[in-house]
Amino acid sequence: MSELRIETLTIPAAGLGPENPLPPLAGERDIHAQLDPIPGVSEEMQRNIAYGRIPNILPYTMQDGYTRDLHPRDFRVAVLENEHLRATFMLELGGRLRSLVHKGSGRELLDANPVFQPANLALRNAWFSGGVEWNIGTTGHTPFTCAPLFAARLTAPDGTPVLRLYEWERIRQVTYQIDAYLPDGSPVLFVRVRIVNPHDHEVPMYWWSNIAVPETPDTRVLVPADSAYSFGYGKSGLRRVDIPDVDGGPDVTYATNIHRACDFFFHIPDEAQPWITALDGEGRGLVQTSTARLRGRKLFLWGMGAGGRRWQTFLSQPGRAYIEIQAGLARTQLEHLPMPAHAEWTWLEAYGLMEADPVVVQGTDWTAARESVAERLERLIPREALDAELARSAAFADLPPEEIVQRGSGWGALERRRRDVSGERPFCSAALTFDDDSLTAAQKPWLTLLDTGALPDLNPDAEPSGYVVQIEWREQLEAAAQAGRANWNTWLHLGVMRYAAHEREAAREAWERSLDASLNLWALRNLALLAWEDADFDEAVTLYATALRMRPALLSLAVECGQKLIAMERSQMWLELLEELPESLRAVGRIRLLEGQAALAAGDLDRVARLFDTPLVVADLREGERSLSHLWFDYHARRISTVEDIPLDEALRERVQREFPAPAALDFRMA
Repeated sequence: MSELRIETLTIPAAGLGPENPLPPLAGERDIHAQLDPIPGVSEEMQRNIAYGRIPNILPYTMQDGYTRDLHPRDFRVAVLENEHLRATFMLELGGRLRSLVHKGSGRELLDANPVFQPANLALRNAWFSGGVEWNIGTTGHTPFTCAPLFAARLTAPDGTPVLRLYEWERIRQVTYQIDAYLPDGSPVLFVRVRIVNPHDHEVPMYWWSNIAVPETPDTRVLVPADSAYSFGYGKSGLRRVDIPDVDGGPDVTYATNIHRACDFFFHIPDEAQPWITALDGEGRGLVQTSTARLRGRKLFLWGMGAGGRRWQTFLSQPGRAYIEIQAGLARTQLEHLPMPAHAEWTWLEAYGLMEADPVVVQGTDWTAARESVAERLERLIPREALDAELARSAAFADLPPEEIVQRGSGWGALERRRRDVSGERPFCSAALTFDDDSLTAAQKPWLTLLDTGALPDLNPDAEPSGYVVQIEWREQLEAAAQAGRANWNTWLHLGVMRYAAHEREAAREAWERSLDASLNLWALRNLALLAWEDADFDEAVTLYATALRMRPALLSLAVECGQKLIAMERSQMWLELLEELPESLRAVGRIRLLEGQAALAAGDLDRVARLFDTPLVVADLREGERSLSHLWFDYHARRISTVEDIPLDEALRERVQREFPAPAALDFRMA
């Protein structure tokens, strides 16, 4: 009998901490970015790689206030269960499918991370490993990976309970809807996804379902493909390769054969049924398949190098390791696809236990191995049955929720209210309820603008709680300014909107007018960033120092100030400002790292050495960031150069790498 329950899951967890109040004007480096011509890649794929990129993640804010202190925490979860499977979804964390248990064997089909430990791998910084993550909008995971989704229950016409997860995605300004269900007797979990573009114009679209499964020496990833687009995290970039043996090397379908972190985007023929599986030495493991629209499949692995092993532990616990087998709209995660105006894209995914002949699937005949899985998949869920199920599920796709069990953000409700006032058509069907109960303090100023034609004149010492860059809101705010109804808050937000529209000088004018209206560190910081971008370093240093002295306990501002001062070769100024920070802030790993970088630049090697006397842990170390190992190697190179009076050249750097290998706790190198 199929059922849907709401339960509590208690696991060790780090707190997310407060969101960063500074608007993310400058984007993070995209480690997947590759815009140069790529041999072996079609013109269509090349266009898609160059298409749809965004300079930052506005209007979202960064989630960078977490730590590495774990304490028991209760999470609200939804559990779908039938005779064969039990699926657990984390409602407060992007609707993540955390666990999928095959009841007959007692086997966990996913990597169910036993802890919640955020790390800096996603669009908004915070990300955690394990389970199945639903990624929409743009490259770099999803804005909701560490945020609650709307979750509702409803009942299909045949009586099957359905878990509906949904949100309003603000970068692309689209809705997405996930209907998960387990019919009586079904050996697979069905996940029906729908994205709706409500606009009169095309939008770039991106979707990947990222599926974490255990990594073991005998785990083999199989797909219906003979080639892939390989992406290395060093200098190799994207290239077309044959699989399973790449360039005559080891079989890359076994993740433990590969030393460095790597992606393989498999080239599945258009006419083939898309699927991917990871099978152990007994021929058992998770299989994921879908209807044709979700054609991309990928393997991600951390690699067996010291950095990759460190990342595995950093994200979970010692002794645990995972790989990801993923499914997406495009062939690679470097691409966005053009979604036409008013288009609706729908597909069905299925997740279940694959059991295949271990001799064949672990054998050297790649064709026989993947064909063996394809035959077993046809018995588990035939392609025609999957297509028929997608058509059948349309019967409940537009049914309204019977009960909302979890509310997401209030931005969908704000958009509904805005459209009601302006007389625009709704952006979603009755299937998605964005009610007023979801509205929070972040939306309150914008409701005031909607109701009165002006933003409220808030306390400039209070942290801004929500940014908006949508053109319709900008038009209202510009009108308020022209009507003489602007205050410091109005000009602050207008500056953010103008900057997001690449109108830098207009943004500068707005932030200067914000300061004229009332001294506030938010406009000071934004102007400091503009000065830094313009290479007006004296002005940038002055503005950053003034802003930091107004709020020395604001960690995000201190970090940005330190990073920019070091980049501007004002390390001594940063070391002086450090003395003005609270002691608790100076103990934070990121601040300690900045202290070490500045001390190294200033030639204070003893100060750098003292940092290594105690563990140097940076909670929000960025994926691909090598600053910890660089600090270690650069310190030893400077020290030897000084002691032995020899040049600090490439020969010395190579010697340091040999004689002073980076401690495991500092080595996060992916390449």
